[in-house]
Amino acid sequence: MRNFKRVLLAVFVLLLVLAVLAFILENQQSVSLLFLGWVAPQLPVSVLLVLALLVGMIIGPILGWVLGRASRSTHKSVF
Repeated sequence: MRNFKRVLLAVFVLLLVLAVLAFILENQQSVSLLFLGWVAPQLPVSVLLVLALLVGMIIGPILGWVLGRASRSTHKSVF
């Protein structure tokens, strides 16, 4: 059973990598973003979306950790 889970995980990771690779290869059009007066250099759409995904994957857990600590500290002070 343990080997089956490892094989299943490996297949899932391989499919995920292939999907990301296909996405990157299909989205090579260069775009330039403008945000609050800041102009980003021209990069492929896929690079910008992957960067946005990575930033979200970093910010999400950090925000959850901070809010969880704040929630636990308020619960402790009540009791």
